[in-house]
Amino acid sequence: MRESNKLKIAVAGTGYVGLSISILLAQHNQVFAVDIDEEKIELLKKKVSPIADKEIVEYLTTHELDLIPTTNAELAYKEADLVIIATPTNYDSEKQFFDTSSVEQVIELVRKYNKETVIVVKSTVPVGFTKKIKNKLNLENIIFNPEFLRESKALYDNLHPSRIIVGTDLADKKEKKNAQYFASLLKRGALEQNVDTLVMGYTEAEAVKLFSNTYLALRVSYFNELDTYAESKGLNTQQIIAGVGLDPRIGKGYNNPSFGYGGYCLPKDTKQLLSNYKDVPQNLIEAIVKSNDTRKEFIADQIVNLIAKTDSDENRARVGVYRLTMKKNSDNFRESSIQGVIKALQKIKPDIKIVIYEPMLKGHSSFQGYKIENDLEEFKKISSIIVANRFNDELADVRTKIYTRDLFHLD
Repeated sequence: MRESNKLKIAVAGTGYVGLSISILLAQHNQVFAVDIDEEKIELLKKKVSPIADKEIVEYLTTHELDLIPTTNAELAYKEADLVIIATPTNYDSEKQFFDTSSVEQVIELVRKYNKETVIVVKSTVPVGFTKKIKNKLNLENIIFNPEFLRESKALYDNLHPSRIIVGTDLADKKEKKNAQYFASLLKRGALEQNVDTLVMGYTEAEAVKLFSNTYLALRVSYFNELDTYAESKGLNTQQIIAGVGLDPRIGKGYNNPSFGYGGYCLPKDTKQLLSNYKDVPQNLIEAIVKSNDTRKEFIADQIVNLIAKTDSDENRARVGVYRLTMKKNSDNFRESSIQGVIKALQKIKPDIKIVIYEPMLKGHSSFQGYKIENDLEEFKKISSIIVANRFNDELADVRTKIYTRDLFHLD
């Protein structure tokens, strides 16, 4: 990699990962943000963020960035010093493996226009992928950089990283040097400078990503099962969690009950890690995945019980679902836990009446066959019970209708 004060960098993908890293690096380098979605690129050209993220909105409009949004892959990749791949990889439940085709397609396209560039894989991949693709395509310059980002806080987490990890071929001095230099680029763009940095093998770095997210899923599942026990036994969950969290070895992070973990990362990363254990003894990893399904089923049972208590005539009872998004200040509802609850409700009561309030679906009349009510006041009025994974103050006037496990009003 050419070491220079200002590099030409291309980033494939403008989702949370791609756009946040593009902005971080565009503070000191020329960055081409590449996407096949013309609508997203047009928004970025107008300095409008296509995703909900406070810091991304702020940096696009108030900071001096050398950022060039484009759909022209050749323009972006040709003569680039560095190409970062941040395309989505979804877990394929049939193959029991991440679908990495988007990453492989970008690598092939990059090689068509630029065989000398350093490729950085930032997409989440199965353990062993980078080494495998390097050998398969005979790549000389490829490194892996796992992301540890929260939805709606992606740029903030890049500016204030918990750690920087880069995977490389440790036996190759050139690639190790590329990895160290890339880590320095991330540090240069960050606001935090005292950041722990680890350069390790490809496969170890891939494992760090999956094990980190699976531990967070474990933590979410643990406090959800604590809440399930307390609800079943008529105990005060909040008091129990407060007492447990005062132990400094346990702490207070990731302890707010929910309907289950969801979003871009935890559902697919836990399943991917479980598939990586195919030939390795385990009990815990599988239990984490199963626990998330069990939690949604329990929540659905609780809602059905409430329906019977709320309205003696079940034909009139309507369940209002407040927001499909995974968390507050997010515009994403992919793999959101509330959708899992809806599916569980369908199994228990196929004829259940559901109405959904989701501002992100404004202009739509239905979602998965259920009515969407765009007027919040009308939504409150026609709902016998309002199910909310995360409470919002705009529901305060109908608090008696609310079913939520958001005890601490946190993300």
